[in-house]
Amino acid sequence: MANKPNILIIYTGGTIGMIKDYKTQALKAFDFSQIIQKIPEIEQLNCNLKTISFEDPIDSSNMDTSYYVEIAEILEKNYNNFDGFVVLTGSDTMSYISSALSFMLENLSKPVIFTGSQLPIGDLRTDAKENLITSIEIACSQKNGLPVIQEVCLYFEYKLYRANRTTKISAEQFEAFASMNYPPLAESGVNLYFNDYYLYHSKKESKNLIVRKSLVTDVLVLKLFPGITENTVKSLLAIENLKGVVLESYGAGNAPSKEWFLNLLKKAIKKNIKIVNVTQCSGGSVKQGHYETSFSLKEIGVISGKDITTESAVSKMMYLLAENLNETEFKNYFEMPLRGEMSD
Repeated sequence: MANKPNILIIYTGGTIGMIKDYKTQALKAFDFSQIIQKIPEIEQLNCNLKTISFEDPIDSSNMDTSYYVEIAEILEKNYNNFDGFVVLTGSDTMSYISSALSFMLENLSKPVIFTGSQLPIGDLRTDAKENLITSIEIACSQKNGLPVIQEVCLYFEYKLYRANRTTKISAEQFEAFASMNYPPLAESGVNLYFNDYYLYHSKKESKNLIVRKSLVTDVLVLKLFPGITENTVKSLLAIENLKGVVLESYGAGNAPSKEWFLNLLKKAIKKNIKIVNVTQCSGGSVKQGHYETSFSLKEIGVISGKDITTESAVSKMMYLLAENLNETEFKNYFEMPLRGEMSD
């Protein structure tokens, strides 16, 4: 009989690790090393489980890149001793965190599954148990002696997604996440079904994990709206030490063709500020030059984000800005899928 897979659960914070004090109705974090007492069904899974928790659980709203690095370092330190990892965070910023980790973990060949819940683990109608149990089962899944999943994923409400393709779409529903431009990698029903065709496997032969811990945070998201003023755009692009802008444009990458707007972007690009064009739409892709209103953006050197999500674009920008690339290299790498985050 094959050895049981070793799975590490990393609890950083979030609703999934909370229990309600029924006297005060307040939520408090519980000790994750006692997880089997809360979810005895976990013992039925064919694996050896260990847990590591952040000393102070972090609310997802307080997550910043220093915590991304902390998660990456835990994974790096334990990478050779475990067959799979389940990372628990708050759902509000989970798409940002998991997207960033997908870029930080180069040559990943084991599953890193992010999950969480909309209700605390002790609630009667909680989604925490199913999300956690199935995430562990996915992290355990092997085929021909190799992990089925070899990338950073996000599992929520019966669906496994590529993490850097996800967006949180609901604060209310258990089905809190969507991946509009890429199909689910697995679906959980009576059976756990993997969509093998869509799974990511590194094209590189080297399987040594490289952890990229440098992220440049001098970036901003500029969301266009009708009536946006010259002063607003000018002020944002004049922020000290600004290195990158994720421009949320309309439709297939369209933006105002007003002279003041294009001139401000052109000046920013000349100052070596990288500007990436992503769509505000939930699904679909930027096609710069398809319409006249996006042709000018292409001409002045705005980079096409194609069908990348805003969350993934922010993460990819932070990652690439730390790599000391020249203008051409940055554009080439951004417009190229590095971890399956955009279509070819």
